[in-house]
Amino acid sequence: MGPVGIAAVVGLFIFLMILASQAIIIVQQANKYVIERLGVYSRSLEAGISVVWPFVDRISKKVSLKEQVVDFAPQPVITKDNVTMQIDTVVFYMVTDAKLFTYGVTNPLRAIENLTATTLRNIIGDLQLDESLTSRDKINTQMRIILDEATDPWGIKIIRVEVKNILPPKDIREAMEKQMRAERERRQAILIAEGQKRAAILNAEGDKESSILRAEAEKEVRIQEAEGRAKAIIEVQDATAKGIQLIKKAGADEAFLRLEAYKAMVQVANGQSTTLIVPSDLQGITGLTATIAETLKTTKK
Repeated sequence: MGPVGIAAVVGLFIFLMILASQAIIIVQQANKYVIERLGVYSRSLEAGISVVWPFVDRISKKVSLKEQVVDFAPQPVITKDNVTMQIDTVVFYMVTDAKLFTYGVTNPLRAIENLTATTLRNIIGDLQLDESLTSRDKINTQMRIILDEATDPWGIKIIRVEVKNILPPKDIREAMEKQMRAERERRQAILIAEGQKRAAILNAEGDKESSILRAEAEKEVRIQEAEGRAKAIIEVQDATAKGIQLIKKAGADEAFLRLEAYKAMVQVANGQSTTLIVPSDLQGITGLTATIAETLKTTKK
């Protein structure tokens, strides 16, 4: 084989290598390649190795199927009470149809940004300033539903929409800060007043309980004293009764009674009374005394 033949073989080999490189396409995971054949959509290649017609088929667009995040610049919006605010949003989306994403809209991200700004203005326009500041979840939900429905023909799925920042005008922010400061001071004053009220109530309850305990202690002391006196009286009466029983056993009932009457008359005479009336029953007191004396002498013997 001459030099011409060798050159032809080398050229053929190079041509075949070029054809092979053009015919074999490797699609990475979580991606889809949109293939056009002679300028017309042919198919979408899944992840893996695929074979196409060289110089006839070409890759029109490489589409990522991963969830993506786009942060849009702040947008001026006007509330229902004519307050202009700057609001920026974050949109989480993913491509569900590579063909629609390629041919459905010219610039998908730009379309989503404009649609987000328009939707945000419509939603905020129906809310007061205070509502727009406190209704982020409501705004996020409404925007996600509207954007998801609008981007469905583009092969895009809106997963989540978040309002990142809401920035009112400077004078509104200053007024809000003053209002918040006044509200905090009011809450502080209420807490202090409630604390003082609670302390006063606790002090009053403590005084009340102390008074009750003192009264109960005094009552217990009086009861104990009364019980002691009653017990002493009972013991004295028991002793007296036992003495009388002993005297009765000795057979001196009448003598004892007359002697006790005599003692009572003596106590009366020792008092401040100036007149003493002696009952007739005591006329024989002298004989009674002599009899008792004789009885005692006989007992001693």
